[in-house]
Amino acid sequence: MYLTWLDTNSWLIEMAGQKILLDPWLVGSLMFGKMSWLFKSDRRSQRAIPDAIDLILLSQGLEDHAHPPTLEQLDRQIPVVASPNAAKVVNRLGYAQVTALAHGESFTLANALKIQAVPGSLVGPTLVENGYVLTDLQQGTSLYYEPHGNHAPMLKALAPIDVVIAPIVDLQLPIVGAVIRGRSATVELAKVLNPKVILPTAAGGDIEMSGILPGLLKAEGSAAELQSRLAAAKLSAQVIEPKPGDRLEVPIA
Repeated sequence: MYLTWLDTNSWLIEMAGQKILLDPWLVGSLMFGKMSWLFKSDRRSQRAIPDAIDLILLSQGLEDHAHPPTLEQLDRQIPVVASPNAAKVVNRLGYAQVTALAHGESFTLANALKIQAVPGSLVGPTLVENGYVLTDLQQGTSLYYEPHGNHAPMLKALAPIDVVIAPIVDLQLPIVGAVIRGRSATVELAKVLNPKVILPTAAGGDIEMSGILPGLLKAEGSAAELQSRLAAAKLSAQVIEPKPGDRLEVPIA
């Protein structure tokens, strides 16, 4: 298994002989509803669009997961698996093969990789988006992704899972509270899934942020703190912080 962090929530997953582009933001600015005054994120250096993508995987319909300018640049013939909300985005853009997965449903790619949707992030008062469990059907290795720290009870039935991609810090907003929960949630998740490796997501690497919102966000936690808390809980998971753009062979053998 090889993983390349492309910054924020974007990943290239190479697993079961397949290349999965997850929640890609690769070109242009990242904003919500074109409200640059509220939040805008830009890359310090351009990120090349990976070659020979077998599948695009989208967990949410918001711009930081289903980024329209990036999706406009990708080949519309690439199959897409998405949450129902994200499927609306790619359908509007004219993608030819779109599979919307409800919680508990699964999709098999090339008879080699199973992708199962699980309940993920709460967006707004009622919309629950997707997390995913990916399983190599030959090797039996598995990966779990959820970008906000909302981990469903049904994951217990899928344990153990080898690799977890999840936030490891809390991001707090005044009055609102935690908009991303990683500090304690990831420790509790590790107790359930007993992963070999944990990699952080939803963090900013090689990017610049502007607008009102970034100045209000308060981050709490770190990779070192998480590793210490895992050790205190007698959990052997290794926390790895990848650098944006580096292709990492994940040590799960």
